[in-house]
Amino acid sequence: MEFLQLNDIIKSSKNILIISHINPDGDTLGSICAMADVIKDNFHKECDLLCPSRVPKTYEFLHNSEKIKTLEEMDFSREYDLVICVDDAALDRIGDAKTLFEKAKCTANIDHHKTNRGYADINIIRAEASSTGEVLCEIFEDLKLKVSKEAASSLYTAILTDTGSFRFDNTTSDSLKAAAHLVKKGANPSSIYKKVYESSSKNHVLFQAYCISKAEFTDEDKVAYTTVYKKDIEKFNAPEDCTEGLTEKLRAIVTTEVAFVAREISSSVSKISMRSKTADVAEICAVFGGGGHKLAAGCMIKGTVKEAVKKILDEIRKRKI
Repeated sequence: MEFLQLNDIIKSSKNILIISHINPDGDTLGSICAMADVIKDNFHKECDLLCPSRVPKTYEFLHNSEKIKTLEEMDFSREYDLVICVDDAALDRIGDAKTLFEKAKCTANIDHHKTNRGYADINIIRAEASSTGEVLCEIFEDLKLKVSKEAASSLYTAILTDTGSFRFDNTTSDSLKAAAHLVKKGANPSSIYKKVYESSSKNHVLFQAYCISKAEFTDEDKVAYTTVYKKDIEKFNAPEDCTEGLTEKLRAIVTTEVAFVAREISSSVSKISMRSKTADVAEICAVFGGGGHKLAAGCMIKGTVKEAVKKILDEIRKRKI
């Protein structure tokens, strides 16, 4: 039912805006780029694309990435017929773009996070899906919409990155079937893997090695974490997405049950990225207004990095992980 509603509103809308989440990953970027292609190819309409944060260089290979606008480039007086939030678990995940969302005549919310409460006029949330890219595959197939090679490559990137190259627990037969379908449509697994995972700069690699080298281990090595400060990022001239993958590296240690990275955003705000092998870290992040998936979640905490680390450790210990 929601699929048909989305189809109909796209048909009737003269202007459409698609929004990713802040601190974008491969899923949100691959999904908005693919959706723009599918809407253009099937409904003959150009969409505006907006990312509230800078697009990491890693994902500049995605078709339509050059069309993604920053907040500074947007006309906030404009009223869109349709605004679609993609991979945005909550409205605060789109930052100041919320103004454009609230002014729209109609809104849609396409996501796969279990913490998503459905904040739009049309809500398509599949918590069992590996990624929003997988949700879009389901939508496009159900509506019998054409998916070009470019769109397939973007969707494959979305699924690949949110499943950790099909290694994470969210990898299912459905996600593998969706990936296989996209390969048939023209996505090149080898090429996409190299662009996503084998295109890091020397500074990026050295920065991550530094962060791992100063990791802390506590609670009988069941908890592993590292801290990231602005001064360190500047010292290494590391890219915007410099912390991506750090939590996975810490979780990979055999004794680790919960891993997290605490990153300094400002002197009074810290960003937490959490991963776990069995514990529900989404519950922990929800305490601070964040969320995500059982084994992968994040949040923002008011306080210094040191204060944020203490708060997270306290929540972990309350659950006796």
